[in-house]
Amino acid sequence: MVFTRTAWMASGALLLSALMILWLGHAIDIDLLLADQAFDKAAGIFPMRHAWLAEQFNHVILKRLLSALAAGFIVLALRDTVWPYRSWSVSRRTGIRVAAMAAVLVPSVISLLKQLSTSHCPWDLQRYGGTEPYLRLLEWTQAGTAPGHCMPAGHASSALWLVSVAAFWWPHSRRKALAVATVMLVFGMTVGWIQQLRGAHFLTHTLWSAWIACAMVVIIYSSNVRANARGLARSYDAGYNSVPAATQT
Repeated sequence: MVFTRTAWMASGALLLSALMILWLGHAIDIDLLLADQAFDKAAGIFPMRHAWLAEQFNHVILKRLLSALAAGFIVLALRDTVWPYRSWSVSRRTGIRVAAMAAVLVPSVISLLKQLSTSHCPWDLQRYGGTEPYLRLLEWTQAGTAPGHCMPAGHASSALWLVSVAAFWWPHSRRKALAVATVMLVFGMTVGWIQQLRGAHFLTHTLWSAWIACAMVVIIYSSNVRANARGLARSYDAGYNSVPAATQT
């Protein structure tokens, strides 16, 4: 019952946040306002586009570090699947598996959705010295305009999967789990924000990536919990059924 109630609350939060992001993208020009602040009209460039912090550290070095961390979770999860760590608790095993699956699925799903997107990156737009028109989400691509494949934000996904680390503390320490999820979400959004300063994405691009990451983590965690429950049920049934057989004469 607790899990069912939690699932409904998570679904409601995801629905409300999706509607909020849609409203931000259509009702106000928050994307353009923030991109205008990052763009130097006099020079006709995004000053942070080739800055070391944004181009080298955030986009290359940090991504490699996060990829190595993701690989570590994946290796641990695979190792435990083949040769289970007997000392691991259920919460640790669930946390490792959720993190490993999120490390693979969150960037993969976001990358796939980018390929279906018509939105262009800010630095490609006419407004910022490019050649493409500005399109909001759900707007039709103009005739002769190639799809931009820029939304949701791909680079932010290299950090946003870390929201899954909260699974180590859920549900036995919910406040800590929510705190960890919040910190990781802010970290991922910061990675995306630096890309916004470069002119690589709009705010809503990063917000949609964050939303997708949270939705994927909820789905992955729920799937693992159900799998654990089925495994326990099978173990209980096997142990129960073995008792009569062992006592027969």
